[in-house]
Amino acid sequence: MNLPNIISELVKTQNEFDSAAYANCFAEDAQVFDEGKTYNGKAEIEQWIDKSNTDYKATMEPVAYDEKEDILSAKIAGTFPGSPLVLKFHFTIADGKIQTLKVTE
Repeated sequence: MNLPNIISELVKTQNEFDSAAYANCFAEDAQVFDEGKTYNGKAEIEQWIDKSNTDYKATMEPVAYDEKEDILSAKIAGTFPGSPLVLKFHFTIADGKIQTLKVTE
């Protein structure tokens, strides 16, 4: 599967539970939408993923990528109800950084 470099890096940092490196995949003013909440900026994104890593220990396994829409489908496995499941990660990428990420089922 041919993923943009920044998405490959995001998957790698998630699977290593490296919250700081994960947040560095995002632009300074990026937004993440997940589970009905919005996280603004790299600091909030790092806090969100750090809590998620602590609570769920979720790993990502890419299963499909829609290049036209910048949507990654990935199998997520961890310590949460319903694990594993496939989620969709809708990206907006600019200047080599993630500007927005929306996580959906």
